[in-house]
Amino acid sequence: MGKVYLIGAGPGDPGLLGLKAKKILETADAVVYDRLADPRILSFAKEGAEMIYVGKKSAIHVMKQGDINRLLVKLAKEGKTVARLKGGDPFVFGRGGEEALELLDAGIDFDFIPGVTSAIAVAEYAGIPVTHRNMATSFAVIMGHEYPAKGNSSINWKGLATSVDTMIFLMGVENIEKITAELIKNGRSADCPAALIRWGTRPNQETLVTTVGSAAADAKKHDFKPPAIFIAGDVVKLRDKLRWFDKRPLFGKTIVVTRAMEQSGTLTEKLEDLGAHVIEIPAIKIVPPESYGPLDNAINNLKSYKWLIFTSANGVKHFFSRLYDAGLDSRALKIKAAAIGAGTARALKQRGIIADIVPKIYKAEELAEALAPYIKKGDKILLPRILEAREVLPDTLRSLGAEVDVVPAYRTVSDSMWKENLIKLLEAKKIDMVTFTSSSTVTNLLNAIDDKKELLKDVKIAVIGPVTAATCRKLELTPAVMAEDYTIDGLVSAINKE
Repeated sequence: MGKVYLIGAGPGDPGLLGLKAKKILETADAVVYDRLADPRILSFAKEGAEMIYVGKKSAIHVMKQGDINRLLVKLAKEGKTVARLKGGDPFVFGRGGEEALELLDAGIDFDFIPGVTSAIAVAEYAGIPVTHRNMATSFAVIMGHEYPAKGNSSINWKGLATSVDTMIFLMGVENIEKITAELIKNGRSADCPAALIRWGTRPNQETLVTTVGSAAADAKKHDFKPPAIFIAGDVVKLRDKLRWFDKRPLFGKTIVVTRAMEQSGTLTEKLEDLGAHVIEIPAIKIVPPESYGPLDNAINNLKSYKWLIFTSANGVKHFFSRLYDAGLDSRALKIKAAAIGAGTARALKQRGIIADIVPKIYKAEELAEALAPYIKKGDKILLPRILEAREVLPDTLRSLGAEVDVVPAYRTVSDSMWKENLIKLLEAKKIDMVTFTSSSTVTNLLNAIDDKKELLKDVKIAVIGPVTAATCRKLELTPAVMAEDYTIDGLVSAINKE
């Protein structure tokens, strides 16, 4: 018999997922998840895990609750460890109790893993504390959309309206007219400050400040739809002073990151820290070369080389992978090493090698110039790199009399799974900027949307350096932003200044 973990995924920001929840996701055989689970949370699931979507949104149920209960029982009876991933916290209107009782009746073991509830976190991300000294010493969390089969409302409106300082209604946007009418009818002032917060804790969060009396009309006027919370109380007045999440410099901007999936995390995180809504659309996939023969042969003859040169962190990663496969480690590198930039040097240092040369400007031309004084005629140089690359560096070194072995450590191929999604976003004009961190991301993206590339003309283009910028111009794209320092940090800094 398996086991079911009823997990709170939090309100949306994947950074709010608990460590214990992450650990379970990494080992579960099956993940049963709701609509509000961020894709990056789902990425923690182990490879090969069964992923089952059972999400709900207003009036649309992919799977009814009874069917979800039976599904959990079925999976556990198959001997699987099940991660039941729920938005917010399983016990705050999350039906966690119902699912647990069904599991109990079936004799199946279960654990609860609490999550950050949207009732508090969403308000906090909008700069609204649910309690505040001398302003609010109590708060209530109320179901905004009661179970229809109950008939009459079981909410004590008279007691609620006047006895609680702050009221937070979850899933109540479509019922906002009834909620506010009941509050006013039972003694809450129509002038009581209120707010509607949609997609709370996410980069596309929207906050509408209103009053209890005006909330229904304002929600209709601004077409405010679920998922959202409704909060009423004097604490809403503090938003002007305490708002922080939507004051960040890139908040409201939608930026596309085109790096390979395994590389996009750092750029995405840095842009999101500045408030951007980031959409990861990998234009390329990094894959092994068609043959590791040349690289393996070079590794077997490391003693014959005087210099080992890396032009990317990926080159470092794939070179060392093959080095380890050969039963060797950094102790085998009794030769000098050079790196094209800080990121590549950092990747080397993580593997126990401090680069002897790192140029001040991170370009192949600058690396060749920095190496020139140290190259003697007949020196053998090993350059493990991407299969497709400019020949500036090896050609320059050869002109100095060096013998240069350029061996493919990896290659990039087009990743067009995202094509339709990108085109839809561009057609809807929902993208403010597209970032490119290499020439291959430019060429592969434009090849994939060749018949629609005119859609990029109204979108700002940000590039990591002059080589990528030149590729853009060659393909009739004009970069609006170029990093002064040709690194991810430099690119983020340039975007922030735009």
